[in-house]
Amino acid sequence: MQKGSINRVILVGYLGSKPEFAQTPSGTNVANFSIATTESRRNSEGINEDRTEWHRCVVFGKSAEIAQNYLDKGSLIYIEGRLQTDSWEKDGIKRSTTRVIGDMFTMIGPKQNSRSNETFTRPVNQSNNLETSSDNSSNNAKMNNNEDDIDLPF
Repeated sequence: MQKGSINRVILVGYLGSKPEFAQTPSGTNVANFSIATTESRRNSEGINEDRTEWHRCVVFGKSAEIAQNYLDKGSLIYIEGRLQTDSWEKDGIKRSTTRVIGDMFTMIGPKQNSRSNETFTRPVNQSNNLETSSDNSSNNAKMNNNEDDIDLPF
């Protein structure tokens, strides 16, 4: 339980390389990757300068499997999690690293500089039957007919 504080991180950025996948001795899947976030600011001379920050991230379990199978260098993702700093000593030198321990992530776009605009879709659930038809026009028509039936809170 947290005591009057919050450790929460939300990042949107591009993967620097394909996630590194491993398993813990107990069999839990782990995926490590770095994402880059870039901000642009004007310097004192009025020229825009970009500054890129690299963030080390780790996800576990099913999220790690999804990261291994679907994420690649340049993928744009949204990740939520918490910061965790680990410290150790090697050859008499104290070292530390801060990582984002991801609770969840979402692929929000095609990879940077991608020629294709691939999207990930899931089947439409109608009356407890999964439709996997490749005819999207009939699925869209069914979904459009049900739009008026949905009561959205906003």
